[in-house]
Amino acid sequence: MSTLIPFAGLATVPWKNGSGSTTQIAVDPPEGDFDTFDWRISLATISEDGPFSIFPGVERTLALVDGHGLTLDIDGNDRVLIGKDEPVLAFSGDSEIEATLNRGPSVDFNIMTRSETCYHLFGRRRLTGNPSGFAPRGDVSVLFLAEGDSLSVSSDGERIGMVRFDTILFRNDSTVWRLEGDPGVVLIADIFFNHDDDGDELE
Repeated sequence: MSTLIPFAGLATVPWKNGSGSTTQIAVDPPEGDFDTFDWRISLATISEDGPFSIFPGVERTLALVDGHGLTLDIDGNDRVLIGKDEPVLAFSGDSEIEATLNRGPSVDFNIMTRSETCYHLFGRRRLTGNPSGFAPRGDVSVLFLAEGDSLSVSSDGERIGMVRFDTILFRNDSTVWRLEGDPGVVLIADIFFNHDDDGDELE
């Protein structure tokens, strides 16, 4: 099952700590808030220096999609530069992080998964403009158009058109999809739910 989420139809909400804002793309369960989601994907515009919200028990991945990036001080020990050369960072939501902008606002894609229920694998893929294949691997898979004006995602029975910052969610989808469009970059996140020995999802 595939679902297109157009960026143009999304709303912006305040950060958990109130010092910024985020555009929520999708959350599970749908009624989940900052403290009860199993997984959450969003796009944040960071326009000033300041702290990140803390999310205990959550694993996070952040990817730069626009701007010059930012420098993160993590738990007072590590300093990491997120920029065009190193645009992706995975880190714990338990960490205390202070962000400093590098020459102006930064737009960042975020995925968060709560460790007790699920986990995610993340990838960044550059598209050359030639047709290529895409196979969702997770219980839920996310395809986000980070760069490029448009992208066609098609199978034998379906064609979905994307513009920049649109997202497609795939749930339990074993289809091999065809990607066609302008040169650009897609971000891919595969989300896997934790299962017990009998293969049932853990609650």
